[in-house]
Amino acid sequence: MKYAAIQNYINGQFVPASSTKTLPVISPIDGSQLSVVPLSTAKDLDAAVRAATAAFQIWSRKPIKERVQVFFRYKFLLEKNMDELARLVQEENGKTYSEAVAEVEKSIELTEFGCSLPQRVTCAVLEVSRGVECRTEHVPLGGVASIVPFNFPSMVPNWTLPNAIALGNCMIMKPSEKVPLSTAKLALLLKEAGLPDGVFNIVNGDSEIVNAICDHPGIEAVSFVGSTKVAKIVYQRATAQFKRALALGGAKNHLMVLPDAKPDMTAQNVAASMSGCAGQRCMAASAMLAVGEVDHIIKKICEEARKIVPGENLGAVISKESKDRIEAYITEAEQQGAKILVDGRNSIVEGKENGTYVGPTVIDFVTPDMSVAKEEIFGPVISIMRTNTVDEALAIENANTYGNAASVFTQNGGMARYIIDRASAGMIGVNVGVPVPREPFSFGGWNESKFGVGDITGKSSIEFWTKLKKSTTKWNPEAGVNWMS
Repeated sequence: MKYAAIQNYINGQFVPASSTKTLPVISPIDGSQLSVVPLSTAKDLDAAVRAATAAFQIWSRKPIKERVQVFFRYKFLLEKNMDELARLVQEENGKTYSEAVAEVEKSIELTEFGCSLPQRVTCAVLEVSRGVECRTEHVPLGGVASIVPFNFPSMVPNWTLPNAIALGNCMIMKPSEKVPLSTAKLALLLKEAGLPDGVFNIVNGDSEIVNAICDHPGIEAVSFVGSTKVAKIVYQRATAQFKRALALGGAKNHLMVLPDAKPDMTAQNVAASMSGCAGQRCMAASAMLAVGEVDHIIKKICEEARKIVPGENLGAVISKESKDRIEAYITEAEQQGAKILVDGRNSIVEGKENGTYVGPTVIDFVTPDMSVAKEEIFGPVISIMRTNTVDEALAIENANTYGNAASVFTQNGGMARYIIDRASAGMIGVNVGVPVPREPFSFGGWNESKFGVGDITGKSSIEFWTKLKKSTTKWNPEAGVNWMS
């Protein structure tokens, strides 16, 4: 093993789990074992919740301008440790180094937004009657939990921890058992930045810990990012215990390509969108709706896809199970009559034969009833469905059960607005392959891509991580009593 065994992080210290059961942490780059991660129990979660509850009594009473000073220092440490953080992401997730750097850069941007919160949660005060004043203020919830996935080991934890903690909460984070190294490093940086012990805790494990988080009476709110199947379970289980819950699920993002689209720009964007991070992101383009005569653009997309080489500018998928599942989708589509224009199956990188790579794959003449058209593949694969009109394309997009993102490639502003108004997705792009909003705009989809109210980042997250206290004061007894006082 390259790294020591992973431990939980509770009350400012790395401590062993109560269970001796572990799972190997395998690098998808070459199949080497990086570490082992413990399968913690509810007993370990109890310890983390006790630490968070105790820390909350002091942390929540600090002024927010004092709390965010930690995150100014944390931002500096993210920048200072950029290379180490990126290499950890690369090793445990399989991304290319440049993609890992971009992920850490996004973590920095998220932290910058957290630093701005004192300017965003200022109290509202109004004199509602002579001598009578009403005031609102955002109050932290207490102990909260964040369950994060494997595909962004640095960025997704930073979707929640700067905002939730700066707003006065204390957090328990459950990383994916596939990528626990990055979260442990973030804990060390937070401690170095001056975060008090117990404010941020990590409990590693599998579904047992996820269920325990949903059930624990000492946890007030739960955020989750992962598959739709599990997001539904987490949302239902957590809310059944009267917790706040926000669970982000999967996606099937559609790119609509119109005949007037700029061929080179469109091809580059589509290829990058479907293959970036090996397609393992909920904003990846996995379905393309070719409207009318766009064969010249499809040809260029294939040319761009062939420039993407596993092990060079394309990273690995997370595991052999994922590789096998992705390739099974491609084979099934071929058997059902689709045409494989660029085939990424059976990709092997020299010197990394045990790595789990799938090459970029472009599938044409897909029909809406095929699995590759409906289901989240989570690999560098795009399925092309051909339509005669924009309305036909919109009907396919709207019928999709997910609703994370959609994009249109066109030079017609009126048509772009028409599609923005009618696409059933929470994030829309025009000539943008990955329409992720930048801070302070929030991230979140619709339909079966999100369960709960609000979004997980940006301004919308403030309402999730706080509760609103309203106070009414009167200092002029001479005014007497009326209906307003």
